Amino acid sequence: MHIASLMLLGSGELGREFTIAAKRVGCRIIACDRYANAPAMQMADAFEVFPMLDGAALRTAVEKHRPDYIVPEIEAINTETLAELEREGWHVVPSTKAVQLTMNRDGIRDFAARELGLMTSRYRFAESRDEAIAAASDVGLPCVVKPVMSSSGKGQSTAATEDEVGAAWDYGVANMRGDRPRVIVEEFVAFDSEITLLTVSTNDGILFCPPIGHRQEFGDYRESWQPAVVPGEALASAQHQAKRVVEALGGHGVFGVEFFIRGNEAIFSELSPRPHDTGMVTLISQYPNEFELHLRAVLGLPIPAIDLAGPSASAVILADRESEQFSYGGMADALALGAPNKPIDLRIFAKPKTLQRRRMGVALARAENVEEAVDRAKAAAAKVAIAYDD
Repeated sequence: MHIASLMLLGSGELGREFTIAAKRVGCRIIACDRYANAPAMQMADAFEVFPMLDGAALRTAVEKHRPDYIVPEIEAINTETLAELEREGWHVVPSTKAVQLTMNRDGIRDFAARELGLMTSRYRFAESRDEAIAAASDVGLPCVVKPVMSSSGKGQSTAATEDEVGAAWDYGVANMRGDRPRVIVEEFVAFDSEITLLTVSTNDGILFCPPIGHRQEFGDYRESWQPAVVPGEALASAQHQAKRVVEALGGHGVFGVEFFIRGNEAIFSELSPRPHDTGMVTLISQYPNEFELHLRAVLGLPIPAIDLAGPSASAVILADRESEQFSYGGMADALALGAPNKPIDLRIFAKPKTLQRRRMGVALARAENVEEAVDRAKAAAAKVAIAYDD
């Protein structure tokens, strides 16, 4: 049997878990990122350090290692080079079209709203402070301002006044990725909940994981839980919309499709053509987890069923300052919270540097209901302490 080789573009915590899944079935992993000793690199067969927006360096790495699959794990990638590589016969996961359209929020939002006719909030784009203020006037206040290119919700904020829109522009540009100062200004949706619908595109069709709910702070998730309670009509609408957009983007793999749920409505928000950070909960909630699903879909391996183990939750472990000298404590106390049929688990991401509000790990919990699971995950996360040695 041929040993498949996969090149990760981006090697953070999602790439780390994907690498673990891939190594279990004998794959060879080449992990790439802009900094050395990234989480997935620590478990890979080979690694390369270069900025993912550097097209020449990307091509050099691909031609050096000749992977069977090129697997983007982040948004900020030189997609022109990816498109060239795909035209030359290299296999980009799930497809260059998906990566190009989701690299920036403007691409996927216009594609979903204008080409596919999916339900979205009102939105405008802005490339200056004045344009952002004008856009807010069009969509109405309060509004949400996000950089079109960022990761894990960085740079996102809500503005209720014109002055706050200006400050939100400044914050968004300061926390964007890439060199393109552009934001999306969108209507604030008074939603009942937010969900991630993990949608799996396979050789045999589209599969859905049970919906995942999540709570955000500073534009980044703090807890996620599965299954989220969603009205049947809204869930059917979300699945219909997710299937349409995933099939239109093409390719095989896991897509994290985000929706606002308002009554019986599912309002499309964003999409990631890869495992989703809120889907870390699947490491304890379901089998196969999202990383195993992504791998199986990419390799064309069968997925007979997706089995939910029980109500589950994840809670993030955050750093509160920048440091390269730190250690972890309290893990024994966190794991001691486990009980029969109510397991607790931890994932420490092994990032080489902390930053303020940077995710350094997650606590995972299962319980009799999602509310209890969230409480248990938060309690376990609170037990894990980061000690700074500098």
